Amino acid sequence: MAEFVYKQIIDDLKAKIFAGQFANMRLPDERSLSEAYRVSRSSVKRALTKMEHDGIIFKKQGSGTFINPLYIKNESIFNYEGSNLGVTDNFHMHGIKPTTKVLNFEVIPPTEELQRDLFLERHDFVYKIVRLRLFEDEPFMIETGYIPIKIVQNLNQSIIEGSIFNYLEDAHNLAVTKSFLSIFAEPSNPNDRELLLLKENEPVGIMEGIFFLDNGTPFEFSHMRFHYKYMKFNTFVSVQR
Repeated sequence: MAEFVYKQIIDDLKAKIFAGQFANMRLPDERSLSEAYRVSRSSVKRALTKMEHDGIIFKKQGSGTFINPLYIKNESIFNYEGSNLGVTDNFHMHGIKPTTKVLNFEVIPPTEELQRDLFLERHDFVYKIVRLRLFEDEPFMIETGYIPIKIVQNLNQSIIEGSIFNYLEDAHNLAVTKSFLSIFAEPSNPNDRELLLLKENEPVGIMEGIFFLDNGTPFEFSHMRFHYKYMKFNTFVSVQR
């Protein structure tokens, strides 16, 4: 319950930030927030610590807690906040979560590249799953994933229309908690233009990489092609001394 409370505080503060309710870019102090939300100061402190770690706010010693103006200016659709790295839980825009349209679902033998990336043998077949992700009716990503059958044997149309990562947690007590991703751009191809509603001279953003289970096992190789206007990724860098 405590974890749920601190996430509620974060969600509400973020909504108020984007609604412009903190005109001076400064948050109330911990005591005031604790009284406003009717929760313990430890819950407020946990929420603020997470927001500071994510680069949403920063604390200035002796002055208070302030909103990072770049967070407001450059809101990203990538908001990793759940217990896994799935698109369904962690990609959202203005509070809207994506919907999914399955374009292809089949079982194929692994290519040499997939054998290398997912540590497979030639006989280790994989699911190939192609999905179109949309915010309401607006497509933003074509996602192609390859998952070894030996890890999860019973994927079906119903499961892949939802969150595969959540299914993995709920049904198999496994979580996808690590990834290695490359991010780059390239010219759009005819399929990109058809599915993402791009013009011929417009590019696509690419994210591709390997997702790992919490026990270190490579679970999925994923290739994601984004409409360029959604290819915005924010990070907060802190140097340890």
